[in-house]
Amino acid sequence: MVFSSVPLPSGTFTIGKTFDFEAGHRLPSLPPEHKCSRQHGHSYQVEVILTALDLQDPGFVTDFGDLAPFKKFLDAELDHRNLDEILPFEPTSERLAQFLAGWFIQNVEPAILGRLAAVQVRETERSWARFDVEQQ
Repeated sequence: MVFSSVPLPSGTFTIGKTFDFEAGHRLPSLPPEHKCSRQHGHSYQVEVILTALDLQDPGFVTDFGDLAPFKKFLDAELDHRNLDEILPFEPTSERLAQFLAGWFIQNVEPAILGRLAAVQVRETERSWARFDVEQQ
């Protein structure tokens, strides 16, 4: 087979990288009998999903190493914290995903080629929330 004869279709390239941090929170607007109204914690996993129509050399949407500022932010500002004490909203996973998308767009995206498509926040192995960024 001649590999150079394989046509390369048009489309969008997508990558993802998962980060983690530990934090506690509670959801005080829930009824007192709801388990999430009480203080508890999670081993959060946060996945950022980026897209690009074109690749930068040597063939990346974005170099995974260029996402290091996001990990640094998670470690410095959220890891081993009580999210109720530091975030300006009730820290549901949905709102956390939206907040992290906003932080990423403001602080990481200007320096990279890829564009943030979504942020997924996983509280447990089976529970997650995702915020999809509207593309301009």
